[in-house]
Amino acid sequence: MEVVASPSSILPENTASRRRRVSTEGAIKAFFGSNALVAIVVLALITIFLFREGFGFFGQNLANLRLYRRAGLEYVDIIRSQAEEHAALSRQLSDIRLAEVRANAGAPVLETFDKFAAGFSDTGEELNGLLSDANDQALALREALLRSDTSSGSPAADKDVSDETAPAAPAVDPVAGMAALRSTQATFAQVAESMKGKIESLLAQPPSLTSSEARASLAQWKTKTQTYLKQLPAVSQKLREWNPDKPVPAYRAVTSFLFGMNWTTASFWQDWYGIIPLLVGSIMVSIVALVIAVPLGVSGAIYVSEIATPAEKTLIKPYIEFISAIPSVVLGFFGIAVLGETIRALSQTSFMKWVPFFPISERLNVFTAGCLLALMAVPTIFTLAEDALRNVPRGFKEASYALGANRLQTIVRVLVPASLSGIVSAVLLGLGRVIGETMVVLLCAGNRIAIPDFTQGLGAFFQPVHTMTGIIAQEMGEVVRGSIHYRALFMVGLVLFTLTLVINYAAQKLVARYRMSIG
Repeated sequence: MEVVASPSSILPENTASRRRRVSTEGAIKAFFGSNALVAIVVLALITIFLFREGFGFFGQNLANLRLYRRAGLEYVDIIRSQAEEHAALSRQLSDIRLAEVRANAGAPVLETFDKFAAGFSDTGEELNGLLSDANDQALALREALLRSDTSSGSPAADKDVSDETAPAAPAVDPVAGMAALRSTQATFAQVAESMKGKIESLLAQPPSLTSSEARASLAQWKTKTQTYLKQLPAVSQKLREWNPDKPVPAYRAVTSFLFGMNWTTASFWQDWYGIIPLLVGSIMVSIVALVIAVPLGVSGAIYVSEIATPAEKTLIKPYIEFISAIPSVVLGFFGIAVLGETIRALSQTSFMKWVPFFPISERLNVFTAGCLLALMAVPTIFTLAEDALRNVPRGFKEASYALGANRLQTIVRVLVPASLSGIVSAVLLGLGRVIGETMVVLLCAGNRIAIPDFTQGLGAFFQPVHTMTGIIAQEMGEVVRGSIHYRALFMVGLVLFTLTLVINYAAQKLVARYRMSIG
């Protein structure tokens, strides 16, 4: 006899199973949702912390710039620029002498040239003496203003004036100190006139040179020297018009950071926090890395996805992906000991003399760091680009072959355009891997905080640079928490963060526009 369950007996069982299913789904949702919430909260806290610590920099930087003017450091730097330009002209004479030595010039010629160079160098002694005196006056005035600001409770620049180990500076009346400093303007005018007469008498009797290269360099040097003499009256006028009470606008705190050409810290004179040298270094290293990594990564992905045999795939793919497991510090050591030295030695060989900027003297430079970063970015670009190519519907490929296209045409005109968004994402993640890398650039980029000499063309990529990530890693452990230097490093991190966001946004817009055009 068959027993049929009544609906009333089935209902409790269905209700219980439904309740168990609902409770299981709720537990899964709560687990993954709570983890997602934690990730969002952590990212928000990191962002808030970066902005809070970074934006305090601008107030401190503005106070630093205002003290720079009030203490007369800006005034002294006008004189300093003329002394440095005179010293640069003296160094150029040393380069001209070296060209004469290479041309096997005789001792009388070199003796005459040395006398000329020494005479030009001596013309700057009075200017250097004036600069030294003005330096001392400005530093004493700055210390007096710092003590005055500290005692009155007004905000001052970020200088440690309470260091008990530092020798006490003599008390200086700010008004009298500024008056004494401004009085050097008349002395500068006299020194400039004396320099002009001495240099013009030297130029009237230039030395005779045997090397055509040296003669051409000397002609260029004479032109620069005459330009230097012509600007001295304008410098005197600038010193007369300089006003320590002229207000420093608030926007200078931002523009001096975003467009500043100097990053100088722990200076006895004046600290500068300009991000341009670091930004240029990061961009140049990233360009070299992407120029190498993108063709290798994308081409490798196309080969493995569409051309390679199964045996080749099992060999190539694991080996490329294994590169990402190599510690960056190991790659950095390889760059120092092997790659950098090899590139420098290659540049010094005879068959590379046709390269205009060879030989190079620095083994640690943009190109060395870029090559190693390219090696680190290739696995990321390769893996994601291959996934993008594999996700193209099989029907696209079959339709292309059915229309008579060969393999190359199918790859170039069908598969790559169809997977372009994935390939662009792969390149962007590779860029993120490159621009955020620290250890390799810290070890292999040279760490010179200066904008490369772009007049050498591609030779600029064989010069040392510093990067945004490198400067943060190098200096963060040495700065005082809350100081202007500390907050400046946070601002560098914010610029790096913003730059990454802009690059990703621009790439997404390009991908969306491409999709609309092919749709």
